[in-house]
Amino acid sequence: MATPKQVQNLLLTEHFKFTPLTLVDDIINAVNERAYHATDAIEASLLAADPTQLGFESRAKEEGRVPETDGEGKQVFPEAKLEIDEGIHQLETLLENTIDKNFDKFEIYTLRNVLTVPEDVVPWVRLGHYENLTIPAPNATTPTPESLQHLRRKLSETQKLHAALLAEKTRNEATLARLRSFLSPPPPPPKTEHSSPSQNEKTAATSNGDGAFAFLTHTPAAQNLGIQPLPQASVSRATSGPESAAGPLTTHTTFTLAQLPALRAQLEGLKPYLATASLPSGRETTEAAEAARERKEYVESQTRRVLERRGVDVKNGGAVEGRRVAGEEVRALEGLVKGMSRNGGEKAAEGEEEGEEMDTGD
Repeated sequence: MATPKQVQNLLLTEHFKFTPLTLVDDIINAVNERAYHATDAIEASLLAADPTQLGFESRAKEEGRVPETDGEGKQVFPEAKLEIDEGIHQLETLLENTIDKNFDKFEIYTLRNVLTVPEDVVPWVRLGHYENLTIPAPNATTPTPESLQHLRRKLSETQKLHAALLAEKTRNEATLARLRSFLSPPPPPPKTEHSSPSQNEKTAATSNGDGAFAFLTHTPAAQNLGIQPLPQASVSRATSGPESAAGPLTTHTTFTLAQLPALRAQLEGLKPYLATASLPSGRETTEAAEAARERKEYVESQTRRVLERRGVDVKNGGAVEGRRVAGEEVRALEGLVKGMSRNGGEKAAEGEEEGEEMDTGD
């Protein structure tokens, strides 16, 4: 949280468009610049003055030495420039120290007593650019573009989640129905006077898998353990009262729900294999047919190009000299070649056996 002094500085900075310390620094820099200009002017005037007027001639007489002269007979004092430089440097140092010392006091006084706002007045100050400005209430419910975009995204994600939950509910209901069909005995086939074997096979095929685990609930051993069987599929809910079906339904529902985690774990384990072993979809079949068609066109174009290079006219169907060989003839030739190779192998084997017998007889 900002301190009261920081709040005052922020208020003055917003009002002046610059910080109070910047104003004090500009004043000090201006004073230093004026002091440097003054020392430069003093140095220039001293260097331009005659050394005899500055007392160098009288000091030479007191020291008993004769000053040097130039070609015009004018006295020259080489030590004058050196002493002037040293004096100007000392003067600059003195001025800088004096300015720093006094203007530090000026800075402290100005920031504490001039460029300041009392703490009890700060909450009541209203700057000019805040005139006629309406500040909205904290509990205002006016929507903004950002809030509307956030709500749209939230609605979209909620709809996606709702659709996913409905799909999961449908899959769970199908799984429960399938599990109930496993635990329920298959319904008896309808009795008809004239039933064909094909119709019986169709009925058996449709009921294949139903009641595969009915022995767990509908056998005498299961009933001895206290497991009540599920009602028969032929019995309607209208005829069976809620009292008779409530107990078995609750028991088997609890048992089925207890098996769901294991079934889900098995499904998660089988998902990688299902992805690789699943039948190709219509889209994959279309893509495969498209790829085969493109490959066929590519092979035909390359074959046509090779034939054109060899001088074969492919524009009129690619007719060449000689008759067309049918597929049966090719297969017959292949069978003849296989038979000849087989007979040659048998004769070679007989020759080897005769050679071995002759060696044995010897």
